Amino acid sequence: MSRSDPPGPRGGDLRIGCAGWSIPTRDAALFGDGDSALARYATRFDCVEINSSFYRPHRPSTYARWRASVPADFRFSVKLPRTITHDAALHGTAPLVDAFLEGATCLGDTLGCLLVQLPPALAYDGRVAGAFFGVLRRRWDGDIACEPRHASWLTPRAEALLRRHRIARVAADPPRHVDDARPGGVPEPVYWRWHGSPRIYYDAYGRTGLTRIEAQLRAHPGVRQWVIFDNTAAGHAVPDAAALQSALR
Repeated sequence: MSRSDPPGPRGGDLRIGCAGWSIPTRDAALFGDGDSALARYATRFDCVEINSSFYRPHRPSTYARWRASVPADFRFSVKLPRTITHDAALHGTAPLVDAFLEGATCLGDTLGCLLVQLPPALAYDGRVAGAFFGVLRRRWDGDIACEPRHASWLTPRAEALLRRHRIARVAADPPRHVDDARPGGVPEPVYWRWHGSPRIYYDAYGRTGLTRIEAQLRAHPGVRQWVIFDNTAAGHAVPDAAALQSALR
């Protein structure tokens, strides 16, 4: 397998990948050769979600090294730090956003999306949310996806704010409030996060689950889509993503 001959769809409207680029030993044969785990991961998938940025900052040189490890058509989605979304709860975050983007933008053209995951207890406040997304938008003009986890974000008022700031609302599985299983906000991109079901982070989707996922993806033809498997705890993200990629080939 080579970077020029991926086993499934690559780039364009549909990107399939995982939360992180760890490769379980049992799945090593799915990937080609590379100088690092990320380089090997990028022989199979064309996107990845960086979750480690949520927990700790990375140096600009680290992001630059990651950029140099992947093909030009590869894209990263980078999760905003918890200091912004959880500790500050979106209040007064401009200096924190600047510090985060100083590193993340070193990914250059491979930076495809910013992911804003909100804590379950953070209710929608239009004034706070509007100020925060205004700060973020003035600094980043590319794709932004938001995964709110409080039911108050699933309202027409919150939806209008997301659209006004060109934010996609993540479609998450398993859903917390029914409607958050469906994408919202701006119609493009559509950003899916498959966390594992019924046991979040642990369970594989299996043939039945992947068939359901495939049908949902096909319901959005011609729309840019991010498909991220986050059921990493027991190592199911890679085989699930690879199986879906092969089904869509």
